[in-house]
Amino acid sequence: MNQKERMLAGLAYRADFDGLPEERYAAQTLCIKYNNTLPAERDKRGQLLRKLIGKLGEKVIIVPPFRCDYGAHIILEDGVFINYNCTILDVCEVHIGARTLIGPNVCISAAGHPVHPKTRQSGYEYGAAISIGADVWIGANVVICPGVHIGAGSVIGAGSVVTKDIPERVIAAGNPCRVIRPITEEDRDVYFKRKKFDVADY
Repeated sequence: MNQKERMLAGLAYRADFDGLPEERYAAQTLCIKYNNTLPAERDKRGQLLRKLIGKLGEKVIIVPPFRCDYGAHIILEDGVFINYNCTILDVCEVHIGARTLIGPNVCISAAGHPVHPKTRQSGYEYGAAISIGADVWIGANVVICPGVHIGAGSVIGAGSVVTKDIPERVIAAGNPCRVIRPITEEDRDVYFKRKKFDVADY
């Protein structure tokens, strides 16, 4: 296996061989072009995202600035919304489900380095795929670590560091992120704390 194949397989690999630097430079260039578009340049933004992102669903919105390692290993399903200043380190697949909302300053990192300093000096690193289910809300300033799966319909509270899998339809928060409680039908009529909707079309 070459280094790119090792990277995508989640094995220890070197990021400076087998075309990986060139792929990162190409992604960085597309990110710079995307981040320098004007809000009214929707067509241009769409064209750049289709070049950058591996699988791009319908009605995906990414508010610049946005940064990623490769882009090609990112899957964004229909209706994903990504707010300002998101970073995705996609050395392995990062799959984000339909209608998921990602707050500002979120870091989704499939990339990692060995713990021991001498081993890090070797230049080897690793990746582990990340998946986020449909209808998830990721709050502002969340960090999602390598190998994590977040179940559909869950909410990750602002400022959390997600180091382990989170099940479906729960509210989870903290550092490290942990489940606080399930999301129930009683939550359906509430939009913030104990405030209830005063409209009929939600």
